[in-house]
Amino acid sequence: MSVKINILIVEDQFIEANNVRLMLREAGYAVLSLAASVSQALEILRHESADLVLLDILLEGEQSGIDLAKILKSRGIPFVYLSANSDKSTLDNAKETEPYGFLVKPLRKKDVLIMLDVALYLHKQKIGVGESLTAPSLPPGNDMPPIIGESQGIKEVLNNVRIVAPSELSVLVLGENGTGKELVAEAIHRMSGRKDKPLVTVNCAVLPADLIESELFGHEKGAFTGAHEKRVGKFEQAEGGTLFLDEIGELSPNLQAKFLRVLQSREIEPIGGRNKKVNVRIIAATNRNLEEEVAAGRFRMDLYYRLNVFCVKIPPLRERKEDIPLLANHFLAHYCRQERKQISGFADSVLLSMISHCWPGNIRELENFVARSVLITTGPVIMTSDLPVNSGNSLPQRGQSQVKSMAQQEKEHIISVLTSCNWKLHGKGGAAELLEMNASTLRSRMKKLGINKKLLTAPDQ
Repeated sequence: MSVKINILIVEDQFIEANNVRLMLREAGYAVLSLAASVSQALEILRHESADLVLLDILLEGEQSGIDLAKILKSRGIPFVYLSANSDKSTLDNAKETEPYGFLVKPLRKKDVLIMLDVALYLHKQKIGVGESLTAPSLPPGNDMPPIIGESQGIKEVLNNVRIVAPSELSVLVLGENGTGKELVAEAIHRMSGRKDKPLVTVNCAVLPADLIESELFGHEKGAFTGAHEKRVGKFEQAEGGTLFLDEIGELSPNLQAKFLRVLQSREIEPIGGRNKKVNVRIIAATNRNLEEEVAAGRFRMDLYYRLNVFCVKIPPLRERKEDIPLLANHFLAHYCRQERKQISGFADSVLLSMISHCWPGNIRELENFVARSVLITTGPVIMTSDLPVNSGNSLPQRGQSQVKSMAQQEKEHIISVLTSCNWKLHGKGGAAELLEMNASTLRSRMKKLGINKKLLTAPDQ
């Protein structure tokens, strides 16, 4: 690196701190004096400036790393936690300080260096110099699979995918059922340096508990009753590529422990066989709240830390309603080709019903609705909808808020009105007239709320 970046290490275990200092200096970073307490760290910062702080949670003295993090946040200094096991309340308090990530002990050099790159990049974007930055470089010839949408939530997802894809970091993808977690995992793989190697998917929720260990790690012939031949597990099948573990929250405590050892050692132990080194990138996904699972004792906190190095959160469809016309038309074009039908679009009443529906099944439910509508439609336009009336008031799923913000309600109302008048902004019958506001004011509100004009006719088929 041309200009050296100053890193402050705040860690009360000298051997750990010194090991990190050595690996950072070898990588070209400038490391400030080591600090073992909050007071020592603040004293160093009085005389020297830090571009980023690596911060242990448990420190010498009465104050913790979380106390220092609050000070760093107020000063605009980015930080990453160096964490071992801690309880749920400590994790919650740490996350409230908005760190750029967690690094789990024992620390691996590759993980530390990648996390520093990502954290510094995200911080520069946050403080407003992101446009002048070069995003982490992508391998040549990468091709992002189609993730459809123009909402702010989807833009953030795509930006996070572009940031993390070229790295080797493990990724945790969070989202409700039907939001497209597997598509995000595919995008990360296809935009990475591993894109020419396998992407192997394992759904942890559907594998029988007595078979999942053999499925993941493999087994030798004769390792147990019924093992008539050798089996190569998913880790070995994904060698050099990516292993996508869907519904990771369904793993049993015993398998969680074994999976953690694989993440730490990069070795697997097939049933009845010897340890083998593996070169696999891990992407995990779940629709569960893993922090609640940790608090309930159903998910290991050390495994959570190891997976949650970089998190991609996918918003539910009800929070990105401006994307519904785009998604609906995408599925319309697909199923028209499949059924060999010519359907040009949706009636306004159908679009309104789609926008007002709460979509508890998210994109999967929308796709099924469009497929069903194409099948039963005999004319050039889909005129009827079998969606429940006023379904936008349906009870949310567990853990979701039933109360919408004023901005969200305003956004949905404006989209509904725009859809009803084919996105005509001004003039007789335009959205501005219907909303009783000036057209320029409407444009300003649309820009602030992230509402963009949508094409309400299907693409050419």
